[in-house]
Amino acid sequence: MYGTNSKRKIYTQDNIKTYKVTQESTLLPFLIDSLSGLSRTEVKSLLKYKHVAVKGAAVTQFDTPLMPGDSVEVNFGRSFFKFNNPQVKILFEDKWMVVIEKSSGLLSVANDRSRENNAFNIVRDYVRHGDPEAELYVCHRLDQYTSGILIFSKDQDMMLELRSNWDYYVKERKYICVTENIPSKTEDTIESLLTQNDRMQVFSTSDSDRGQLAITHYKVLRTRGRYALVDVEIFTGKKNQIRVHMSEMGCPIAGDMKYGAETNPARRLMLHNYRLSFIHPVSGELMRFSLPTPSVFRKLTTSEK
Repeated sequence: MYGTNSKRKIYTQDNIKTYKVTQESTLLPFLIDSLSGLSRTEVKSLLKYKHVAVKGAAVTQFDTPLMPGDSVEVNFGRSFFKFNNPQVKILFEDKWMVVIEKSSGLLSVANDRSRENNAFNIVRDYVRHGDPEAELYVCHRLDQYTSGILIFSKDQDMMLELRSNWDYYVKERKYICVTENIPSKTEDTIESLLTQNDRMQVFSTSDSDRGQLAITHYKVLRTRGRYALVDVEIFTGKKNQIRVHMSEMGCPIAGDMKYGAETNPARRLMLHNYRLSFIHPVSGELMRFSLPTPSVFRKLTTSEK
C-alpha cells in the first residue's frame, strides 16, 4: 500500500482543554489563574490569535465577561477556526487529503480569466490556517458549472500516486443530470472516442489516433414534459464526457448552451456529481461519499399533483 515508507508531514492538530467558570470574572484574569504554567504574555498571545473560545465562540477581547457555569476552551494546538464558505463544503479531512463539495459556478482551479476564486485556493487557504506552510495538490477536476465531490491532497506523493493509478483507486463515479428531451432508451451504455477542436469543444470521432475512449452508462429515472432526470455512471474520466454523450444522442443537459441546450431553467448546468467511492491510498479504506440530488433537479422532473 502507498505511503508505507513515505515521509508524512505532521499537521498541527487540535489540543483543546476546557475550563469551567465558578465565579463571576473577566477573561484575562481567569486565564492567567487557570493557565498557571504560562506567562501573561503567552496568555495574551493565545487570546490575540484566537486560541480561546467562550461558550463555543472564539474571542480575542481580554475583558470578555464570564459568569458561573460558562465554559472556556483553550486550543493549544491551533487557533479556533470555523470554515464557512457558501461555495465549498468540507466533507472529509485527514493528514493526507481534503474531500469537498463544490458548488456550480466555482472553478476547480484557476484559469486565465479567474485566478483567485476557485476551489483550490479556498481549500488551500483553509488548510494553511492550521499550518501556514501546508501545501495542497489537485487530484482531479470538475467542470466549472458541474457541482459535486472533489479530492485534494495535502501530500504531493499521494497526489501523484492517485492520479497515476486513478482507475485502480476510484471505484465509483456517479452523476445526476436533467436532460432536454427524453432518451429513446430507458437505459444504455455509450462508448465513443472523444477529441477536441480548436474552439475547445469536445466531440466524438472515428479517428483512433486522435480520440480517447469514453464510456458512459445512463438510466432514466423519471420524466416530466421535455425533461428527464437521468442517473449516470462514468467508467472513464474524459473532459466533458457526459455533456458530449448526452448531447450527441439528442438530449443535451439543461443549461448546457455549449453543447446544444435550448433552455436554462435552473440558471446553471444541471449536472451534479453525487457519488464518489475510492480506496484511500494510505489507509486502504474504501471511502464512500454521497450527496443529495439538488432540489431544483427534483422539482423540474416531478409531476405536479
